[in-house]
Amino acid sequence: MEQQNKVHRAVRKKSQKVAAQNNGQNPKAFAVAAPRRLERQARRTHDVNEKRFHVPMVDRTPEEPPPVIVAVVGPPGTGKTTLIKSLVRRYTKHTLSDIRGPVTVVSGKRRRLTFIECANDMNSMIDIGKIADLVLLMIDGNFGFEMETMEFLNILAPHGFPRILGIASHLDLFKSPASLRASKKRLKHRLWTEVYKGAKLFYLSGVMNGRYPDREILNLARFISVMKFRPLKWRNEHSYLLADRIVDITHPAEIERNSKIDRKVTIYGYVHGTPLPALNARVHVPGIGDLTISDIERLQDPCPTPYQEKKDVEEGKIKRRKRLDDRLKVIYAPMSDVGGVLIDKDAVYIDIGHRSFVEGEEKGVGERLVVGLQNAKTTLGEGAAGIRLFSGAEALHEIKPENDEDDDIRKGNSGRKERRQGRSINGESYGGDSDVGNDDEGDDEDEDYDDADAEEAAYSKSMASGLVDNDEGEVEEFDFADSDSDLGDYDDVDDFDVDSGDLRWKSNLADRALKDYQRRKWDIGKLLYLDHISPEDVIMRWEHEQLSSTVADGEEEDIEDASDSENGGDDFFKKRENSSILPVNAEVIDRTIPVYDDENLKDKWSGSSAAFALVKGRFITRQSDENDEINSSDFDGDGDEVFGNFEDLETGKTITGSFAEEEKQHSVSGEEEAEEQKEMSYDKVREANARKKEKLRLRFEEEEEQEDDGLGDDDPEKKLYNTWHDAQKAKIAKQLEINKAEFEEMDSVTRERVEGYRAGHYVRIVIDNIPCEFIETLDPRFPVIIGSLLASEDRLGFLQVRIKRHRWHKKILKSNDPLIFSLGWRRFQSIPIYTTSDSRTRNRMLKYTPEHLHCTGTFYGPLIAPNTGFCAVQSVANGAASGAFRIAATGIVLDVDQSVQIVKKLKLVGTPYKIFKNTAFIQGMFNSALEVAKFEGATIKTVSGIRGQIKRALSKPEGHYRATFEDKILMSDIVILRAWYPIQPRKLYNPVTSLLLNEKTEWQGMRLTGELRHEKNLPVPQLKDSEYTTIERSVRRFNPLRVPKTIRSGLPFKSQIAMMNPQKKESYLQKRAVVIGGTEKKKRDMMQKVMTLRNEQVRKRQEKKQERKTAYHKKIAENEEKRRERERKDKREFFKRQGKKRSAGEPGGGGKRHRGDDE
Repeated sequence: MEQQNKVHRAVRKKSQKVAAQNNGQNPKAFAVAAPRRLERQARRTHDVNEKRFHVPMVDRTPEEPPPVIVAVVGPPGTGKTTLIKSLVRRYTKHTLSDIRGPVTVVSGKRRRLTFIECANDMNSMIDIGKIADLVLLMIDGNFGFEMETMEFLNILAPHGFPRILGIASHLDLFKSPASLRASKKRLKHRLWTEVYKGAKLFYLSGVMNGRYPDREILNLARFISVMKFRPLKWRNEHSYLLADRIVDITHPAEIERNSKIDRKVTIYGYVHGTPLPALNARVHVPGIGDLTISDIERLQDPCPTPYQEKKDVEEGKIKRRKRLDDRLKVIYAPMSDVGGVLIDKDAVYIDIGHRSFVEGEEKGVGERLVVGLQNAKTTLGEGAAGIRLFSGAEALHEIKPENDEDDDIRKGNSGRKERRQGRSINGESYGGDSDVGNDDEGDDEDEDYDDADAEEAAYSKSMASGLVDNDEGEVEEFDFADSDSDLGDYDDVDDFDVDSGDLRWKSNLADRALKDYQRRKWDIGKLLYLDHISPEDVIMRWEHEQLSSTVADGEEEDIEDASDSENGGDDFFKKRENSSILPVNAEVIDRTIPVYDDENLKDKWSGSSAAFALVKGRFITRQSDENDEINSSDFDGDGDEVFGNFEDLETGKTITGSFAEEEKQHSVSGEEEAEEQKEMSYDKVREANARKKEKLRLRFEEEEEQEDDGLGDDDPEKKLYNTWHDAQKAKIAKQLEINKAEFEEMDSVTRERVEGYRAGHYVRIVIDNIPCEFIETLDPRFPVIIGSLLASEDRLGFLQVRIKRHRWHKKILKSNDPLIFSLGWRRFQSIPIYTTSDSRTRNRMLKYTPEHLHCTGTFYGPLIAPNTGFCAVQSVANGAASGAFRIAATGIVLDVDQSVQIVKKLKLVGTPYKIFKNTAFIQGMFNSALEVAKFEGATIKTVSGIRGQIKRALSKPEGHYRATFEDKILMSDIVILRAWYPIQPRKLYNPVTSLLLNEKTEWQGMRLTGELRHEKNLPVPQLKDSEYTTIERSVRRFNPLRVPKTIRSGLPFKSQIAMMNPQKKESYLQKRAVVIGGTEKKKRDMMQKVMTLRNEQVRKRQEKKQERKTAYHKKIAENEEKRRERERKDKREFFKRQGKKRSAGEPGGGGKRHRGDDE
């Protein structure tokens, strides 16, 4: 029989799925080896992510941002001026000899820097801390942090902490590298304590050729160029500018008549923060006070960035440069006398250097041109004014009108001359001022700036931007040139045809006028008030439809008349007719306000036409009428949005509605509800109201849930944001885009009028009524800041603040002592009162600020929005500085109000003179029955704690009253009435006017009473009642407790009172005296002698022991001295051998083994 073997099973392959999951490896072998470490890493990752979150704020930085204000702050002698010179040299290759005022340089394609040096003055440090974007904090590395540095850091804290870079100088004075490293480490950690952990600290070594080393300045400049700045709350709500040029434009004749007259000053600078209002903006100048801007004008950027220049070239505003030269103007420092030409509306400033000049020896073209301008008897405008009909003829400056009354009406009786007819490059004439950026040049009255009319200012600005907005809403664009040569000469053959006698630019005038007429955009706000256009044509033009035949014919007639007037030479001197809409006998005519005839407008738009109904619905004062019927077709298919038509998606039924139907439905539903409420009972009415409230609450909660993420349900971007922080940032960005799109549709003049002058614009501000001392004592070393004020910040009232005395200030603060506050843009002195809240029921006055605690302060000053930080000092004068820390307190505004309730504790004291069971008569607290009547029912209390109440006054004597108590009081008790007396803070607002002084660092306001007494050597008055006297109190002896026998007999045995009868007879021991016998006396004498010998032996033994200790300690000291001497000798020998080895090039070691081998 053949052997049959069992068939082996086929080898199974491992599942591909398992292999894929495990990657062919054992998963247990790749588990987390250190789960605790993984948990710490995950926690740290989440902590880092959370630190990135901050409160979303609106970033209003424009496309072309203003220069970054870089303040260089530090004590005297730390190298502030040298650092600015080195940075300016790095950016501009220009060496400044004297730095005065702000210095603006171009540091990148889209970034500029304004360097300003902060003087060692409390006022300057406060002002600089409010506007600086970046602070370069200079520290003497050899000395360390000084008091001015710590004061400035504590000034920055309440005003919004900007970015800070610490810079340590004078490091070349260290001789030892170890001490240098230790000093760097100490400075770094001290800076981290004051700013934040990880703050950057740069190190500058010695000065070479008047500047710091180029490599170190290059590293610093690179770090500045990449810094990002987060908007601060106060600057994100206010506009401000740092003045870089100040000019007094007061008429010299007025100054000659009165040298102390208030001046008219122009201030130049870049706008920062929010847009600056264009009309009558209220501003505050720290060091001067609150002022009003009389005029503001945008000027050409004196220090543009390359990005802005490229943009202007693309828009055709400036010519493209053919090459880039290092001598291009990339620095702007008018106060520091940097070379250049400054063209202004008031004057032209040319820097001709400091070389000697002799008249008549001019060599260059520039010198001859300047001397010619200086010797000119008339202005350029006077020479070019007028018109010449023939060559060589006298220029005609004025044509006397036939009717003086009409001429007065045409000129508006304001002294303003008629607008001249300007010309553009294309040759098309236009009506309006031809002097762009200048006044009428041929008029002598132009010297007085007060005669400038608001309309002329607005018109000149519109001309400067190349746009003229006429009465019909038409916008004309013009091309301007820099000189007459660019415009072309009138005698040129291309522009003037002598044979034909006509100007070539007049050809095809009608066609071009018709095209311009068809291109213009109609404004419904202006079309409504035009007299020569019917209501139907207003609606047609507004909806961009074809013009009616009547209007077209009328326009063609106007064009034909215009063309006829061109060919006819007789109409050249035709007098312009007066407008019919102006009153003939008007004494004062405001050309800025359009005048309309109300009766004509009422007759024109009265009727029931569709056009009237359509326009009527655009006014918010319209009252709906049930008879109003408007065809929905007039809305171009927008009837659903107007009337609220909608379709029910469930039933498919279309529901229509109108204004009348809605009003009827509301009226019917209201009547039905009133009838139902009458029929329902009181309980049913309450139930119905509860259901309505619950329904309203649910609806409110649903709306809150929808708005939690900051985006609507229909917003497609809602799904992109998972956190509230991202949603809020997206919401802010979306609103900024909406605002930007809305303003971009406006022309530049309208946008400036509506929005204001945006950040980054270089503006010229004119301010009237500035004290003359500001100009006479102007010092560029002290910054001049123009800060805008909100509407509520121009009023005065009481401010409640949370204040805390600074921990480094040497004294506590006292109520009613004057303090100088730095709040908002202002620096002012006021008198605060410190209070605390007693269980939120009253504000109780405190005499002093508490130690290491916040308290509430109340003082009189300008109203500022809550949550605004401030700091306070007792004096800003450098002469009053004693070397101590000057920042007295810091805090934050809690509330503002026109009145405040503060009470002071008042204790009235009385004594009883007749006592009954629970009643007593009190004297010495009041003086009359009337006073007692006012306090009837008041709570009183004795010193021992027995409470009572005032009942009524006694008839005699005067001022005494009857009071009841909860227990019988004693004659020795003192009765106290605790009352509250209202305290009103003093109204003192004294602004710090440091910029009006010759010594700007020595401003003094109201001084403390102690300072005045010390100065005048007056003693402190001592009131008699305030003197401390010795209080003699007799010891009170209380009678023993006596329990009646009846009560004693009823007590249990354990509670029985042990009554000890007084001893009347002497005891046996008291009667018998103890007499020592002979044997006992000998024993005591023997013991006394033995103890005396023992004490003597112990004394001698202690003395010998002390002598041995002294000798031992002396021997130990000698051995220690020998050991130290031996160690010093070994060290000298060791280092001597090490020096020989190094000099011989042999490898040497410093361990004990090597030292043992050598020995």
